[in-house]
Amino acid sequence: MISITSLYASLCGILILALAIRVVYLRRKNKVGIGNGGVDDLRRAVRVHANAIEYIPIVLILMAALELNGVNGWLMHVLGSLLVLSRLLHAQGLSGSPGVSFGRFWGTLVTWIVIIISVVANLVQFFAN
Repeated sequence: MISITSLYASLCGILILALAIRVVYLRRKNKVGIGNGGVDDLRRAVRVHANAIEYIPIVLILMAALELNGVNGWLMHVLGSLLVLSRLLHAQGLSGSPGVSFGRFWGTLVTWIVIIISVVANLVQFFAN
């Protein structure tokens, strides 16, 4: 059973849905049927949503593998909490500015750290057994 991963998958699902709703809202507001119509806010909203879609699934797959292999619950909660926090930071940072920002920088960095820790932990699990 992967109940811890399910918790963080659900939280990330809420985030992805919220980001998608924001894209739809901006498309309707700016009368853009597809793409971004050259509207800066919409272009960033599409990119924020896409970025979440690019990173969240691989982390959840890595977390599910760890949980199925019996990794301690505390590590799972650390990874899941950091994933949600980093994705929120990134969404906030990129939504506010297309350039460098606190949220974008730390959101990206922490997401990458979660991926690295998850990969290493999975490899350790594999080679230890």
